[in-house]
Amino acid sequence: MTTVLLNIHNAGLFPINSMILAMGIFYGGLGQIIAGIMEWKKNNTFGTTAFTSYGLFWLSFVGLSVMPEIGWAEASSSIAMACYLFMWGLFTLGLFIGTLRISRALQVIFASLTALFWLLALGNFTGNASTLVFSGYVGIFCGLSAIYTALAQVLNELYRKELLPIGSVE
Repeated sequence: MTTVLLNIHNAGLFPINSMILAMGIFYGGLGQIIAGIMEWKKNNTFGTTAFTSYGLFWLSFVGLSVMPEIGWAEASSSIAMACYLFMWGLFTLGLFIGTLRISRALQVIFASLTALFWLLALGNFTGNASTLVFSGYVGIFCGLSAIYTALAQVLNELYRKELLPIGSVE
């Protein structure tokens, strides 16, 4: 949900605001870190790495947004943000490779998330507003894909049958 909401902003539909920042701190940030710890207890290295990393991404993103506003640091330049986003895309590409052994639904999420990070990096690097708006729509797709996958996993487990397909590759 946090990804969808931030990317509605990136698509130019409303400005960044406290709703997005609060979702970034609490649901995207702390919620995913807790989920990552829960995955660690299940010995799921992929889940631990993905959830904790993206939880920390959200906290760092909110920090990058808020710290300049409260006078704790200067705002990052567009080039610095391009580097930040490029590195997250590179990391996500590595996780995408891991999804090739898990499910088609996770492949869609991680492929679109890689594209999202790199489009945002390109938009920040070039200053091209159209690229940033397009990235917003890619991000909306990515977030909706993640919502579908999460709901599919919950409902499939709850009903003990595949109500919503996720395309297991095992």
